[in-house]
Amino acid sequence: MVTRSSHPPDDEHELIARASTDPEAFAELYRRHVDGIHRFALRRTGAPDVAEDVTAVTFERALARIGGFRAGPNGIRPWLYRIAANELADRHRRASRRRGDPTQRAADRTTDRVAHGEFDRVDDGFEAAVVRDAMDTLSARYQQALTLRYLADLEPAEAAAVMGVPRPLFSVVLNRATNALRLAVERREPDRGDT
Repeated sequence: MVTRSSHPPDDEHELIARASTDPEAFAELYRRHVDGIHRFALRRTGAPDVAEDVTAVTFERALARIGGFRAGPNGIRPWLYRIAANELADRHRRASRRRGDPTQRAADRTTDRVAHGEFDRVDDGFEAAVVRDAMDTLSARYQQALTLRYLADLEPAEAAAVMGVPRPLFSVVLNRATNALRLAVERREPDRGDT
């Protein structure tokens, strides 16, 4: 069983430093993080083939840019999730444009939909489709906070780093996002809310 820590293993910073010139160092970083990135993409999309594509693109982009990457205290993990989240958002935008749906275009800035995980406390008793639709109505910032924390399973400090905000501000955004999602779900559920 792997235990998660808010800090990378001691040797991760050394691997990051070597990764731009040492393929074996990058391969080790890949082995450490590929499963987490794939799970994140799969939970966000629900489509195994898309999750595999997003995972591959994430590591291709990371390899191409590793020479300019400067690791913070949380190592490479938040950076990889940012790359994956950006790829998911790009795919969502491209699909929305192809569909030509104005509602979907308005959601271009989103970081996609939720399906499960910690959202059990939000969607308890609600249909998953209702939760997904409600998620699409939230601001891009709220969607990003919710998906990074609960679908990517990043620790609050890591999710805050990905969003580029201090941890206390991230906690406030996450709390507001959770409340907004609950209200949006209640408004969409036909048997709940104001009648």
